[in-house]
Amino acid sequence: MDLGGKVVVITGAAGGIGAAMARRFSDAGVAGMLLADLDAPAVESLSRSIDGVRTRAIHCDVTDPAQVEALVEAAHESFGPVDLFCSNAGITTGTGLDTTDDAWQRAWSINVHAHVVAARAVLPSMLDRGAGYLLQTCSAAGLLTAVGDAPYAVTKHAAVGFAEWLSMTYGDRGIKVSALCPQGVATPMLEHGLTQGHAGALVTAAAGEVLTAEQVAEAVVAGLAAERFLILPHPEVATYQQRKAEDPDRWLTSMRKLITRVSSTA
Repeated sequence: MDLGGKVVVITGAAGGIGAAMARRFSDAGVAGMLLADLDAPAVESLSRSIDGVRTRAIHCDVTDPAQVEALVEAAHESFGPVDLFCSNAGITTGTGLDTTDDAWQRAWSINVHAHVVAARAVLPSMLDRGAGYLLQTCSAAGLLTAVGDAPYAVTKHAAVGFAEWLSMTYGDRGIKVSALCPQGVATPMLEHGLTQGHAGALVTAAAGEVLTAEQVAEAVVAGLAAERFLILPHPEVATYQQRKAEDPDRWLTSMRKLITRVSSTA
């Protein structure tokens, strides 16, 4: 996809990867961007900071179908049909078996079902035109795992699975799908985990280079241009995924050793 002249929607746009994508897409010459987030003041500030591209900021709960449908309608009204919908909102829990049922449900609603809600809202118009692109932020946790965070590991695997299903089902009807799967990214989410000494954050930081959100956004632009299903800002994730597939038992043993090593030095 050439982003020039395209209409884009980004959820979870107020900070981190979402905000970095908005700025990078602006540089790429998109025609208009609708930026959505629960943090209305932050996303409005981002919208005002972007020059040279028409933008609109909207408060949106991505788990609410009515609000997401309204989001797509607002994009159509402001800029025209949506060419690229970036389902970027996500949360972590930092918990395991002690995760409450409510926390499991919230992780599921935001990390997985929000992608379903978005697809339902935007796909009909894309299918009518025979063209459209869905970018799902899924995380390397969706291909590998998330140490110390059972809901995140499980829901991100499900998010990758849904992205695969969308591509298989609609790829021959003009719909492109990419799953963005970064590893460590210097966002408040990771920084908070490192400050708190969470095992998952420590292992993520130890597993490879921690990229900036801007580096991830650059990888997104390259991945969209190549129309790759898996966008891997950390190329080593492909190697880890291959090792996991070739010998799951060996991979699990290596993960246990990594957790022990990181925990002993924390």
